[in-house]
Amino acid sequence: MHESPGLGGLLGRQGELARLRADIDGAGLATLAGRPAPRSRVLLVAGPPGSGRTALAEEFAQEQLATGRYPDGLLRARLTDPGGEPVPVERAARELLTALDVPAPAGADEEELTDILRGALAKRRALLLLDDVSAAGQLAELIPDTRDCLVLAVSRGPLTGVPDVRPCTLGGLKRTAALALLRRGAGEIRITVDPTAADRLIEVCGGLPAAVVLTAGWLAMRPEATIAEALARITRPADEDGLAGHEDPVALAFRLVYAALPPAAARTLRLLTLAPAGALDAHTVAALAGCSLGVARGALENFALLGLVRAAPPGSERGEYRLPGALDPLLRVLLRTGERPAEVLLARARMLERAVRRLRAAQAVTEPLGSPARQWLAGLPAALRFEDPADAARWLSAGLPALSAAARTAVEDGGDLDTLARRLVGALTGALLAHRGREGAAPELYRLHELVLGVATRRGMAGERAAALLVLGDLDLAAGRSAQALERYRAALDAARTDRAGPDGPLAARAVESVGDTYAELADWQRAADWYGRALASRQARGDGAAVARLHGRIGAALTRTRHWGEALRAWRAAAAAHRREGDRRGQAVALAELATVQEYAGRPQEALRSGEEALRLASALGDRELAAQLRVLLARIAERMGRMAQAAGYRSAQAGSGVESSGKPQGRTCET
Repeated sequence: MHESPGLGGLLGRQGELARLRADIDGAGLATLAGRPAPRSRVLLVAGPPGSGRTALAEEFAQEQLATGRYPDGLLRARLTDPGGEPVPVERAARELLTALDVPAPAGADEEELTDILRGALAKRRALLLLDDVSAAGQLAELIPDTRDCLVLAVSRGPLTGVPDVRPCTLGGLKRTAALALLRRGAGEIRITVDPTAADRLIEVCGGLPAAVVLTAGWLAMRPEATIAEALARITRPADEDGLAGHEDPVALAFRLVYAALPPAAARTLRLLTLAPAGALDAHTVAALAGCSLGVARGALENFALLGLVRAAPPGSERGEYRLPGALDPLLRVLLRTGERPAEVLLARARMLERAVRRLRAAQAVTEPLGSPARQWLAGLPAALRFEDPADAARWLSAGLPALSAAARTAVEDGGDLDTLARRLVGALTGALLAHRGREGAAPELYRLHELVLGVATRRGMAGERAAALLVLGDLDLAAGRSAQALERYRAALDAARTDRAGPDGPLAARAVESVGDTYAELADWQRAADWYGRALASRQARGDGAAVARLHGRIGAALTRTRHWGEALRAWRAAAAAHRREGDRRGQAVALAELATVQEYAGRPQEALRSGEEALRLASALGDRELAAQLRVLLARIAERMGRMAQAAGYRSAQAGSGVESSGKPQGRTCET
């Protein structure tokens, strides 16, 4: 059975399909031992590249979905990158969680992500198709701990080390199926005229679907050629095409087709290996080849007719087509030998530049009409624009794996594309924030800022390194990884001190304050107060009044926790004064409320009453009913402790008449704003 985008339909492999069906319900090792199966059944489709292993897996998966046995659908993950590098389990698990619409913490490691994935699948009935599995360890980490899911793995060979895997090994197609596949391109007459040559041609192709499809595509492109001519050309010794030594059936058939391509088409085909995550759409191809969208679409359609690309499976990530895995290594050899490094670099730069413009367009479409961003968007070519924010969000979601891969590859390149890589990361960050918000975008932002950190470290950009570390620290802290956040912030401080702005610059001040926040999160209040004090000195030197007010409050909150009442009172008084200087009357009211609370704790009820009443006057003047209600409850409690029952009753009566419920504790404290 083989999927042929240009020649249509599926052929053969009925025996293999029947075997896979039987293996779903076959008794496993646990069942034979009298125990319930602890994990999902794993079926393996194994075979050499070009054997149609992925097509068989896709056909079987769609067949199973049609039965209704797996109502939670099909989840796909590719476990080998184009180029042959194994995909980290962490990335595969995150992609599967994204497909399940299950949020994963930013910066989570492999163990945490696989635990979340197994938990998400525990109550689902889903089918996992794991393509191009390169090692048993990859597969083992992704198997759900439930009998209700099914794992369908695709690999080059057996995967020893994973218990109870049911293998289905593929070789060449049977003669009848291979002839039918060849007939789709060659036609009935040419095969009837020379059946011996047809048999010999299939034999040279090893019966491998990819090789037969390529040969059929060549015959379809040359209706005047005979089967004997195709046979003669495919067995001809390799010319100087860069593929000497590649004599397997798929390579032979590929050389036949490749040699017949016009030079421009051959060059475009070579450049397809640069597409991130192997996703091929007209925009990517146009950028790589430096041609129009129309020409790029035509090239992809022609390549599909020849069997050089195949249609992407339904519901997969962005990209109308994919480059068959059997052809990727051959094209990489041709790219290396047939293109100058400068031309390859230029093609990649064009692709990244186009991605940056589309990401900026995706962000701009979320801006108000008439804004500068929308005016810029209106000046873009129609092909780069989006109809509305929903259209842009769909594109961003579908294209995120490829966009992330583009950024990752550009950063890992070694420095030649660092400027474009930084622009791409910036544009991707902006688009994600515009469409998902900071919380929704956090997992992607974490990985993007790790890339920024890598570039900044390599290029010695202290400021950008500090900024990236600060963002990563914030995300770690939000995810509950306080110790890791503390390391990030300290490293950011070290980097900021070597920046041009120096140890008193804004990045250093931000890092110092963030160290204080982390110690507060760890409930180490004395250290938190000490670090806030350092940050305060820096902000005072820069004349940053709003930050000064905030930091006085944070110091006050930390010292209140340590019961250092005198120092806490001084901090809250300073906070109230700083907010007053800034014209922030609500901030002043909250600081006075906190001051009143600490005065009560410190045994100064008369002072607490005066501070609380001043805060209440400010809150009432502002029309802040919630804060006023909280202050009345606080004042009533203080008055009762002073024995002023009538005064306390007045506060409680006023509170009851306000119609606002209160916890009695001022909210929005200065130390938290």
